[in-house]
Amino acid sequence: MRFLMLSRPEENARTDEGLYVEMAAFVEELTAAGVLVATGGLEPGGVRVASHGDEITVTDGPFTESKEAVAGFALIDVATEEEALELARRFRRIVGDGESVIRRVFS
Repeated sequence: MRFLMLSRPEENARTDEGLYVEMAAFVEELTAAGVLVATGGLEPGGVRVASHGDEITVTDGPFTESKEAVAGFALIDVATEEEALELARRFRRIVGDGESVIRRVFS
């Protein structure tokens, strides 16, 4: 099963040098295990495209609710949702304060 894990940091999220060392080791472990399909950070701005009836609206970011902004993602391929949750727990322990949302990807 594939899951998309979206990450939102808090203002006081961890940014020390140890974070990069621990995250590199975590990514290397998941890659070697064949669990990590893709990962990446997302630019803070973005563009919102919305439709209402026949009207399409395009709005450039950044958006006022930056606390809602997704900062990064990981696409993982694991056997169960519990495995995905455990990886999310490990990720949060490394990066510190913030929130991750896990959503199953149907194919």
